Order: sequence, then structure tokens, then C-alpha cells
Amino acid sequence: MPNLENLRKKAKQFKRWHQDRYYPVAAEIRHWLSRYRHLNDRQILELEFKLADAQELVAAQEGFESWEALKKGLTEMSATDQQKSACQPTFLDAQPQLFVDDIQAACDFYSQKLGFTIAFTYGEPPFYAQVVRDAARLNLRHVDMPAFHPELRQRERDILSATITLDDVKALFLEYTANGVPFHQPLRLEPWGARTFIVCDPDGNLIAFAG
Repeated sequence: MPNLENLRKKAKQFKRWHQDRYYPVAAEIRHWLSRYRHLNDRQILELEFKLADAQELVAAQEGFESWEALKKGLTEMSATDQQKSACQPTFLDAQPQLFVDDIQAACDFYSQKLGFTIAFTYGEPPFYAQVVRDAARLNLRHVDMPAFHPELRQRERDILSATITLDDVKALFLEYTANGVPFHQPLRLEPWGARTFIVCDPDGNLIAFAG
């Protein structure tokens, strides 16, 4: 949406160009203001051209019949945009769900190896849990059979269960190397410029870390 202050400056610029007898502005005036259509450039530049005339020209460029109509229209558009913004939902978080055979073993791996904190476990015995590190949240769900068919795993080696982005991927890679974390893919520079590595958890879930 156009900014009213910028449009005011634009109108002042048109008036200044007219005062300076800058010939290209005559064509703009003739095109946008019908009362100047019958005049040539020299005649337009010899006439008085007030700030109100320049504002009318700017309003016409923006699709309004007058400067007052433009100001009213901008106010209404601003109110409409604010209403849309107030009604439009905002995505706050995304939490990948990983399927695991043993909730406790999975929690141990993510907390002891990957540096996550266990937010909660649920059920007796637990069949659901969430682990958290900074803004990253992973939900762990117990299942009694593999979520991916073994043949699919063999054919498609890099099926990711989650991708986590961070600011210093190399530092995390060194941390995980020291912790003896099993890597599916070591740290590398991707063709698109990102540095990534992939961790494989005890259930075969592949977690990509990128930065």
C-alpha cells in the first residue's frame, strides 16, 4: 500500500520540476490532468502550477480523482489491512512426530546424545513423549511395527523424518561427534549453500540439521 508521506514528497518533487522548467514533467502533467491536454510543453511550464495541482496529479497516478479521495482511500485501505491482519492466523510452531519402538530408549538417546530435554512423557507405560532443545520440539510416538518398510529404506536412503535449522551447524556437528552420535551423513556443503548433516536415531529416523 502506498505511503502518504512518500506521496506528499512525490507531489513536491513534481512542483519543483515545474518550477525548474524540467521539460519531461510537462508530459506527465498533460497525461494525468485533463485540463492541460490541449497545451504543449512550453505552455504548461509557463502556467502557474501549485502544490495542490501536483497533489492532484499524484492522486490520479494512484487511481483517485482527487488528493482528498486519495487520503481517504489510504485510510480505508489501512484499516482493512489491519482487520485482515487481526483475523489472519499466524503459524507459531511445527512439531514433527517420530515413530519409535521404545519410548524410554528414544528419550535417552535424544536427551543424552543429542542434548534435548524431556518435556513430558505420557501413558502407563509411556507411549508418547516430547523432547525439546531451544525452539526445536520433537514428538515421539510408540508404534509396534516399523513406520517405513525395510525395502523402502533400502531403496530411498535419505527419507527424512525431521529437519532442524540452527545458527551454527558445525559447532553442533562437533558436539555430536564428541558424544558418539551415529551419523547417516557427515557435515557437508550442499549445492545450494547450506551446511548439513543427518543423524540416525535408534529406530532409523533420520534427522537433518542445517545451517
